[in-house]
Amino acid sequence: MTTEPRAVHLALPESMSDWETGHATAHINKPDWQARPGRYQVVTVGLTDEPVTTMGGLRVTPDITVDQVEPTDSAMLILPGSDTWHSADDTAPFVDLARNFLDTGTPVAAICGATYALAAAGLLDERAHTSNDPRYLAMSGYRGGDHYDTARTAVTDGDLITATATRPVDFAAEIFSKLGLYEPTVLESWLKLYRDNDPQGFYELMAVQ
Repeated sequence: MTTEPRAVHLALPESMSDWETGHATAHINKPDWQARPGRYQVVTVGLTDEPVTTMGGLRVTPDITVDQVEPTDSAMLILPGSDTWHSADDTAPFVDLARNFLDTGTPVAAICGATYALAAAGLLDERAHTSNDPRYLAMSGYRGGDHYDTARTAVTDGDLITATATRPVDFAAEIFSKLGLYEPTVLESWLKLYRDNDPQGFYELMAVQ
């Protein structure tokens, strides 16, 4: 019996930082090395059905709009960075969606400016997290400074993943771990290749059946 893949929803704010989620989305959609190939499919989500222009100049048409997303039907919501996250009016529907995901126990993964928006909404006040810099998040006026982890570039606390903009590979690895995309030894090999630039990781991945 064929099972439909579960959606991993990728938010598309205007001017999204396309490189910050590229490793994650590419390998979620790529069946190679996965523990259960075809289990997930990336579905893009816009505030409207109009195309958005990424920071890299790509025009992307959303698959669905934010009002069509049901957290309990999703495996995860991924929030990439964007220049628009600092304006609550521009991104409020995405932040509200993230809150709904967390309230229903469905994972949320946020990187760069998206962490600022979650902080401003109070969603980082009681959760371990990281971002681009503690002083950056402090500008949001949030109360979670004591939970900021300066030692790690990507942090998972329960159903929330946060990461700094400069470590999209670490961000992707946390996402893969949360989704159970790869067996642990395969994820180690993936990190050897993509994080550590260790050619041995490539050969190990090529040997995965």
